[in-house]
Amino acid sequence: MGKEVRVFDGKPHLMEMALHADFALVKAWKGDTLGNLVFRKTTRNFSTSMAKAGNITIAEVEHLVQPGELDPDEIHVAGVYVHRIFEGKGYAKRIERKTVKLVSGES
Repeated sequence: MGKEVRVFDGKPHLMEMALHADFALVKAWKGDTLGNLVFRKTTRNFSTSMAKAGNITIAEVEHLVQPGELDPDEIHVAGVYVHRIFEGKGYAKRIERKTVKLVSGES
C-alpha cells in the first residue's frame, strides 16, 4: 500500500494517519464538574493527548471539585474534551508503599 511522502527542508517524510479512539479513558488527580482536568507526575505524558483523541472521553478523578476551584493556569485538559466525569474511591497506591531495610544488629 503506497503511503504519501512529502519533502520538508530537502528530507523525505512518510505521512501517517493519526491514532484515533472511539473512547478515551483517563485518570486525573483533580477535576471539576465541568470536566476541566489536572494531572500529576507521569500521567501528564499521555493522558492529555488521549483525552483529546477520543470521540467520547471518560475521566476518573481522585478529587472532584466545583467549577472555579481549580487554578486556570494549572488545567491540563479543558472541559470541552471531556464527556463524562466521576470521582473514584478507594485508590490503592501500591507504588507508595514504605519499605524499611533492617540493619544488622537491630531487631
